[in-house]
Amino acid sequence: MTSTETAVFLEASADGSVDAVPLSHLSIELGHLYAEDLRQGADGLRRHLAQAAPWARAAAAACGEEVSPATARISTCFLVDDYFTQPAPPSELLPQLVDAARDLGLRVDYLVRESACADLARIVEALVVTEPSPGTNGSRPPASEIGWLCNGQRSPAPHALEAMSRPGGWQPPKENAANQHSIFVDVELWDERGGRRTWSCAFLAAVWQLARLGLIRDAGRNPLPPERVDGDYPERWAALPPIVKLTADARPFSAHHTFSVLAGRFLPIEHAVRTILSQVAIQEGVLSQATERATAEGLELPAMPLDRIRYAFV
Repeated sequence: MTSTETAVFLEASADGSVDAVPLSHLSIELGHLYAEDLRQGADGLRRHLAQAAPWARAAAAACGEEVSPATARISTCFLVDDYFTQPAPPSELLPQLVDAARDLGLRVDYLVRESACADLARIVEALVVTEPSPGTNGSRPPASEIGWLCNGQRSPAPHALEAMSRPGGWQPPKENAANQHSIFVDVELWDERGGRRTWSCAFLAAVWQLARLGLIRDAGRNPLPPERVDGDYPERWAALPPIVKLTADARPFSAHHTFSVLAGRFLPIEHAVRTILSQVAIQEGVLSQATERATAEGLELPAMPLDRIRYAFV
């Protein structure tokens, strides 16, 4: 990184306890694939990237119009599930991914292991502030105890009735701040079996978006700086850094905005992501740092992090 880039990306924060992280203008997610997707091999990767390519180019062009085509900082990333399953080894998959992207005129700047999101999940869980619903009495335990988070008030559970009493009528769930009609969502954040916690896809995807926005810190530090891999890629995913920098001259991994090209099956997951992020209280020093840095570049960021996230569902 040149001295000029350091001045642009790494200015000191007003809060000295919070590290600044490098920021692009836009982070484009080219893929979020699971083992069943990756089992299709190089041809499957090529088909996926071919479908994502026009949307990625459109997002990059739009970013250039918002900022400047000459100065827009854009990075691309690819998420691989090594948390729920183990796909083909990195030594096989990564060269296929890089070659397929190059043949399509794309490049993948960063490869991220989904287990990296699991490593950050406890940090984000501690930031969840459950949104209270009007008229609630606190009978529902907090999300940190039950692993569920909703965007309103659930249907009241039936209670045991006294003898000869009349049953109460059914009541529907209610979305907080509904727009005329409710769209109620109740999201499972995690479950536990045999004393082992497994984070849900929705919660890991929420962590993923916050990491791409540069809004996660561990005791004020950036918990997952990208790393280059020297030499051949390993046979085991656990031997890879959580975020692998594949392109030497890549713009920063995190960005002011994110754009994800996703299959339609991810639509309910991203609805859940927005429900979660609407109830995550990011540290004020981290939020103000991002806002100040955008303002210094003549940009205006939405106040809510979830409004900095953009999609194309294909």
